[in-house]
Amino acid sequence: MKSSNTIWHHATVTRARREKLNGHKGALVWFTGLSGSGKSTLAHAVEERLHQENCRTFVLDGDNVRHGLCADLGFSDEARSENIRRVGEAAKLFVEAGIVVLTAFISPFEDDRDRVRNLVGAGDFIEIYCQCPLEVCEERDVKGLYKRARAGEIAHFTGISSPYEPPRSSCLVVETSVLSLEESVDVVVALLQARGIVSLAEPVQ
Repeated sequence: MKSSNTIWHHATVTRARREKLNGHKGALVWFTGLSGSGKSTLAHAVEERLHQENCRTFVLDGDNVRHGLCADLGFSDEARSENIRRVGEAAKLFVEAGIVVLTAFISPFEDDRDRVRNLVGAGDFIEIYCQCPLEVCEERDVKGLYKRARAGEIAHFTGISSPYEPPRSSCLVVETSVLSLEESVDVVVALLQARGIVSLAEPVQ
């Protein structure tokens, strides 16, 4: 749905000018994977690495967003889709500001991720699949969510009572049960460098 009686206002400060000031391009780095696959940990670690290189960044984290922007949403399929739609719209604004925005959301449905890709543009959407076996995710379950889901206390839980659709064509697959956090950060940052989004003083090989 679109708001009525509104006209898009074109700013004199363009995205290109913002990126020039920042010294790097804006982009949306979208981490997807099961709960416990390491999305948030990796997103924040990548942000830390980029921040130390004077890049302008921001992490949109699944749990944090549900404290405010999406506090009114549940976990039905429809609510999950609306959650991702809102995040996509917010992320697009960050990209227009020339910022490298990193998101950490299960985002279990391919259609929802494709919708965000189409919204921001395929060239600005860097989808990274944090691949991790379900049993490993359950072992890491610091929140106790899998245990509660298997006990029937949490409905629509991804991987247990709700499906997860792995990306068919992600930009990068990070096997978070195999690689260390530092190694995982290296491969993500190397991808951002290869895409020409950031240029670091000491490029990751």
